[in-house]
Amino acid sequence: MNQERILTIILGPHVSEKSSIISEENNQVTFRVAGDATKPEIKQAIESLFNVEVKDVQVLNVKGKRKRTARGKMRTRPSWKKAYIRLEQGHEIDFAELG
Repeated sequence: MNQERILTIILGPHVSEKSSIISEENNQVTFRVAGDATKPEIKQAIESLFNVEVKDVQVLNVKGKRKRTARGKMRTRPSWKKAYIRLEQGHEIDFAELG
């Protein structure tokens, strides 16, 4: 896979209360990924970008929520894809160190 594709697969970390609990308990991190990304592509992108070993990848399609606008009309937020990455024992990704 070329370097340009690797950089377009991972859109950014997904930080929430659930992802924080998962990272502490199960050595997992959560990322927002491209909608057309596959599990092998995600695994290769994480391993090359962060120099860690990935044990498992779980992918979830998040459906966009319906919200009411200020004028009373209904609007749907865009759907997106989330990936839970389980890292091998002894590996971790520290986002504070990267920035």
